[in-house]
Amino acid sequence: MVVGSQAKSVETVVIGSGPGGYVAAIRAAELGQKVTIIERDFIGGVCLNVGCIPSKALINAGHNYYSQIHSTNSIMGVHSNGATLNWEETQKWKNEKVVNTLTGGIAMLLKKHKVEILRGEARFNDNQVINVISEDESHLLEFEKCIIATGSRPIEIPGFAFKNRVVNSTGALSLPEVPKHLVVIGGGVIGSELAGAYANLGSKVTIIEGLPHILNGFDKEMYSFVVDDFKEKGVEIVTNAKAKEAIQDDGSVKVIYEVDGVEQEIEADYCLVSVGRRPNTDELGLNTTDVKMTDRGQIVVDDHQQTSVSHIYAIGDVVEGPMLAHKASYEAKIAAGNVAGQDIKNCAISIPAVAYCDPELATMGETVESANEKNLDFMISKFPFAANGRAITMNATKGFIRMLSDKKTGVVIGAQIAGPGASDLISEFALAIENGLTTEDISMTVHPHPTLGEAIMDTSELADGMPIHI
Repeated sequence: MVVGSQAKSVETVVIGSGPGGYVAAIRAAELGQKVTIIERDFIGGVCLNVGCIPSKALINAGHNYYSQIHSTNSIMGVHSNGATLNWEETQKWKNEKVVNTLTGGIAMLLKKHKVEILRGEARFNDNQVINVISEDESHLLEFEKCIIATGSRPIEIPGFAFKNRVVNSTGALSLPEVPKHLVVIGGGVIGSELAGAYANLGSKVTIIEGLPHILNGFDKEMYSFVVDDFKEKGVEIVTNAKAKEAIQDDGSVKVIYEVDGVEQEIEADYCLVSVGRRPNTDELGLNTTDVKMTDRGQIVVDDHQQTSVSHIYAIGDVVEGPMLAHKASYEAKIAAGNVAGQDIKNCAISIPAVAYCDPELATMGETVESANEKNLDFMISKFPFAANGRAITMNATKGFIRMLSDKKTGVVIGAQIAGPGASDLISEFALAIENGLTTEDISMTVHPHPTLGEAIMDTSELADGMPIHI
């Protein structure tokens, strides 16, 4: 039923409570706005509930289990006497101790900042009114400002409907058991991360990838480490393949695919389809507004995150750019500032990207390929983790740090890391690139010893032509 025909007036409404939405709501509230969040599912969005956070929990559990089963630390004299995996306990830890802790924290922060939370689907009636529809009622909201932060969802491909033993990334995080055999359609970041997690947990894994290699977006020198790790763990990688159909029965799924015109099939317990994501914009009723869209369903925004309707903003996966949680959070602060009357532009030079594989991969700014395409005058400096004291003490010496810098000025323009702690280390390069720092700025910054971060200093010393440790 409709609760009254009179629209309730609100100052700022945020649609979605993921890493974009909740950050936008809190920042807008900090800047004096009265904020209402509309959420149809769960506080924290995909990332905190069925994405970034729970997947990293499973990845970490997998690493711990694999190291125990295979005594990977035996070189240190640490010998495992076997290990067992209680999948029910793993899932309980993931859901209750990890996910619930973080989502509960977000809910408390929203309450602290007096952000009103409305549960339901948000649909625009026009440029100024939103209908919030729940199971048994609906509310009309007349808003002054709006930030759209509805995120994205996995793409479903023909022949692979998400049902039973064919799952998307959400379903793959909560399988009833660790599969004996898992087929992964798509060897991108999400597919490769979950393939690695389940391989570590004991699954036989087969990756079916349409491109010539997995982890598109990372160069061969980087993704080769992951390929080698997969081979060591028995993961089969089928490239240049076209997935055609999944046929299910009660206890298995048969995946039919094609390579070089030859049809093949493989039987598994589950099939994970991870071939990309699409923006959640098609059910917002944006056709009733003057908000401009791209052909791919993304919302067009300017450098203030402002849409073609001046009081409506959009952030995160619904706008162009990489679909990454940290990008959404960054854009959230820009949109919130502008909603509150500030003049803030999106000036990010680049967005760091990470693959939580073994080893971790991370990239920020220019790559060798992009720098060459732009005819930049740059130099490459590369330092191996095998020459880093902390990496040696961790028995984690695979990989390297590669830095790109301007030949004339020494300004850092890009970096790639394959190795231990890459996901954390890339932040130093992000800071350097965003602030125009030079290689000397980094090399002359005191780094604590012994740390993995010293490898960044050593890479910078290489660029300066005066390396100490290589």
